[in-house]
Amino acid sequence: MIMSENRRNFIKKASAGAAGIAFGGSINAMSIPSYRRIWGANEHINCAVIGIHSRAKAHFKAIKQDPNAKVIYSCDVDDKILEEHNAWCQENMGYIPKVEKDFRKILEDKDIDAIFIATPEHWHAPMAIMALQAGKHVYVEKPCSHNPHENGLLVEAQNKYAKKVQMGNQQRSAKTSILAVKEIGEGIIGDVYKGEAYYSNNRGSIGTGKVIEVPPTLDWEMWQGPAVREEYRDNVHPYNWHWFRNWGTGEVHNNGTHEIDICRWALGVGLPDSVTSFGGKYTYDDDWEFVDNQQLTFKYPDDKFITWTGHSRGVIMPDQPGRGSTIYGSKGIITLGRDGYRLYDLGGKLIKEEKEGGGQSAGTNTRGEGQLDVNHVGNFFAAIREDKSLNSDINEASVTTMLCHLGNMAQDAGETLKIDPATGKVTNNEKVMKDWWKREYAEGWEPSV
Repeated sequence: MIMSENRRNFIKKASAGAAGIAFGGSINAMSIPSYRRIWGANEHINCAVIGIHSRAKAHFKAIKQDPNAKVIYSCDVDDKILEEHNAWCQENMGYIPKVEKDFRKILEDKDIDAIFIATPEHWHAPMAIMALQAGKHVYVEKPCSHNPHENGLLVEAQNKYAKKVQMGNQQRSAKTSILAVKEIGEGIIGDVYKGEAYYSNNRGSIGTGKVIEVPPTLDWEMWQGPAVREEYRDNVHPYNWHWFRNWGTGEVHNNGTHEIDICRWALGVGLPDSVTSFGGKYTYDDDWEFVDNQQLTFKYPDDKFITWTGHSRGVIMPDQPGRGSTIYGSKGIITLGRDGYRLYDLGGKLIKEEKEGGGQSAGTNTRGEGQLDVNHVGNFFAAIREDKSLNSDINEASVTTMLCHLGNMAQDAGETLKIDPATGKVTNNEKVMKDWWKREYAEGWEPSV
């Protein structure tokens, strides 16, 4: 369906009204006002949010909570999404940011301090690296990479360009999780040995995609970016790309990253000695390319281990919260969620409960928004302004992302993978290393530092 003239005019007027430039036009950073000069304070942070369909709404709301930060650009490759988002911004933000479809033009704007990346996952690392090279701080949604090779590149880029890079595993900024990990380190449950992470949802079928013409509102070429080119199908955009290997990384990254990270944090461990995966695709005969139910085990020295139970399509029974982590110690147990933690003795008696407060954070919807986003973005801004420590610095966050990559690799290998804990590389299966360590990139889009 051709974009209506009204739709085109809406987007153009919104962009021009906020920026004084036409939608899709080139940006000359010298020709637009400096928001630093207008707002005065050196601590003001000008932001751009790239990829605005769903999760980005949580970014916008969190940025709004800081009186000295503002979203200057909304960036997306889909005109329909931009139109809907502009209306959402007017209602929820009280203003409409400038609109841009090509993120590279935003990187040219020297007045932009921080880039928020909520695009499909194949864009995360390449876009973050380009932003660092342009002198921007980066908040990148999890996972920070599409493949292990990109993990190393992104860490190298952060170290080289010396800007802040925070990954969006926002429970790292939950005050109750911070307290629980501190108390675990002090021995409140004795010697910890096991972290048990789980995620439960009931996603429906994505069907069998049909090749159709690219919608006139969508820049499919830019959407694909670094990915190997494929024909447009009707079951990919705007969300189901998660379940295709060319663009996504499956549920273990999409949601397992959060709880696996909490377990690794609480146990005080890094990369494992071995990874084992059991699972499969059990529900629908559709285009979904990853397992939809999975059991992972990461083995560490000193008999420590982490498990992840992922139920993408079919909830865990009996009744259990949609996601969470449980840490087991020689003297007790702690359960952690986004809204608090509970301490139990070995017999299961509740000893103490700590509530997060500040409003509940969503667990299993596609936005996942709540107070933890405000905390996490606030920590990111404090790191930029005051050089405070990031709660999920990319050097640390990339380790958890690597665990999730190893989980996918172990599932494909069909055997326990032995890991070099210094590098994350698999030492007993050359084929899975060849297939998974680095992707094939579209010509001209391979990231480099």
